[in-house]
Amino acid sequence: MAPGSDPIRLALVDDHRMLLGALTEWIRQAADDISMVAAVASWPELLAHPEFPVEVVLLDLDLKDNIPVSLKIQTLRATGVAVVLMSTYSEPNVVREALNAGALGYLVKSEDAGMIVEAIRAAKAGESFVSAELDLALNAADVGGSPRLSAQERRVMALYGAGEPVKAVAYQLGISEETAKSYLKRIREKYRIAGIDVGTKVGLRKQAIADGILVDAPGTFTA
Repeated sequence: MAPGSDPIRLALVDDHRMLLGALTEWIRQAADDISMVAAVASWPELLAHPEFPVEVVLLDLDLKDNIPVSLKIQTLRATGVAVVLMSTYSEPNVVREALNAGALGYLVKSEDAGMIVEAIRAAKAGESFVSAELDLALNAADVGGSPRLSAQERRVMALYGAGEPVKAVAYQLGISEETAKSYLKRIREKYRIAGIDVGTKVGLRKQAIADGILVDAPGTFTA
């Protein structure tokens, strides 16, 4: 965590108590810039919690309480809370509904653990973060053939395409080297689905320039 900055106040809501406990412990150990202030198993428990409202809520999509997820998202947004949804499935229509309702993130529970932390950080910054497999299903390509990249994916692509090694990319963005590698894997997979080969560093650099992510000068990029 950067000196002088306050940790992100996070609440976790999941009715699978084993996952609730495991994820709570993992986040506490893995991210010193995130403070887990509430971990509850139901929607009413979240609203009644003494620490509510928090900054970000990591919310299980299907709590089996018959309350529409869109209503939950709207309620949280009205109190200034950013929402990241988690689910065991990835029905595109459900994902679209959640994002249209105002969720900033959507993760399948099989997502790499480091990506959960990145999704929380992105939500706090007001940026979207969708699980790689969902993003590919929802937005294989934008107009012109290039895939839609998140702000952080663009930053990673720009730095790496400008010649930085993965370790330096991770350091400059304040993420782990493994997380930086995960981003590169996501980027390459998105371009592969769009029919564009960026398997080599040279190919990735050329595409970053073509897409306006990187200008043709080392170390310069747009986010």
